[in-house]
Amino acid sequence: MLNQSTKIIVLDDDPTGSQTVHSCLLLTRWDVETLRLGLADDSPLMFVLTNTRAIEPQAAAAVTKEVCHNLKIALEAEQIDDFVIVSRSDSTLRGHYPIETDSIAAELGPFDAHFLVPAFFEGGRTTRNSVHYLLVDGVDTPVHETEFAKDSVFGYSYSYLPDYVEQKTKGRILATEVERFLLAQVRVGCRDRLMRLQNNQCCVVDAEIQSDLNHFASDVLAVAATGKRFLFRSAASLITALAKLPPQPVPAIEMSKYLRFDRPGVVIVGSHVKKTTEQLEKLLQVEGVVPVEIDVARLIGDDGKQAALILAETCKSIEQIHASDKTAVVFTSRAELSFDNSQIRLAFGQSVSALLMDIVRGLPADIGFLISKGGITSNDVLSSGLALTTARLLGQILAGCSVVKTPADHPQFPDLPVVLFPGNVGDADALATVYQRLSVPKS
Repeated sequence: MLNQSTKIIVLDDDPTGSQTVHSCLLLTRWDVETLRLGLADDSPLMFVLTNTRAIEPQAAAAVTKEVCHNLKIALEAEQIDDFVIVSRSDSTLRGHYPIETDSIAAELGPFDAHFLVPAFFEGGRTTRNSVHYLLVDGVDTPVHETEFAKDSVFGYSYSYLPDYVEQKTKGRILATEVERFLLAQVRVGCRDRLMRLQNNQCCVVDAEIQSDLNHFASDVLAVAATGKRFLFRSAASLITALAKLPPQPVPAIEMSKYLRFDRPGVVIVGSHVKKTTEQLEKLLQVEGVVPVEIDVARLIGDDGKQAALILAETCKSIEQIHASDKTAVVFTSRAELSFDNSQIRLAFGQSVSALLMDIVRGLPADIGFLISKGGITSNDVLSSGLALTTARLLGQILAGCSVVKTPADHPQFPDLPVVLFPGNVGDADALATVYQRLSVPKS
């Protein structure tokens, strides 16, 4: 069992790792004072939103080390010895591995083992025989056969996790050296085996249903209580298993209770993966929404003039739509652009995000809600667009889609419900469903 005093500290490379839990703080800053706020909070769980998936490898390593350095100071100041560290990343295997786990180990280690646990059941991601699958049109598909494996920054060639580890570590950890925790062992218990791990042994973990990870988390925490130290690289479902929270206070279908002023909201869509495009098309068919497309190709080689023009045009459109009592759906153009290298692509993505955040800052003050589509977009909405230091997680409005609320003293948007909607979560109707659940007037 998880001790009441155990603090689960999640370093999240975008803000969507909280998509299976509730009632905890999300921190967008990691100075010692802010970290102490999270550690002192009543929830057993806290998230530090590092947004490292949006930046280059060296910068990701530097951010992770800075967080961990400050975390050591904050833990000592709060006199907390009993804690668990999770490096939360994408369930489709995109992210800075092993850079982030290496950085955490360097600052907070040594660890006896680190575990890759990418299963995310709400999103249809499961792991069997160490092969990671994504549910596509009802069929379990090895993730290396999906669009996510072709990512220009985080691409990979293998769904068999030991091979993935060898590829990502450039042979530092061989596939044959990876410990495999298969379903049969996870389900009967693996405490003896966990006790034997040492020297930051790399392990990969099978899971098909939530109870698999519940069993595994129980074993891990029991062994950790004896003094063994473990680090986790996981998707969201393991965090559910570690936290063991009760049901969220307001059910998903009743979240229109959080609507402000009985007014329409705004939807910001930055993600451009295929699933998001399908969801966007469905949303735009729903009554009460009006599309506002941003041609991001105009930003290529821009000296700032095009960005300023787009900002002015977009804000004017949103104001007119909002005044007509409808919801503006702001989305980036869907065409995939090509770049010479990943560094240029990341820099362009940051310029697009900067424009979107200027748009957020220019939204009408009386919007009823804000839906942010895309992990990196959502992180920037919280940390830059809304300039939050912390936000309180209310729960999920749809499986995998979290809702947070801005503080009551926010200077522009007090008590605003904000949906953090990952790019690769939900069926084709998911975005429309979330919009409709928030748009229902309060009774």
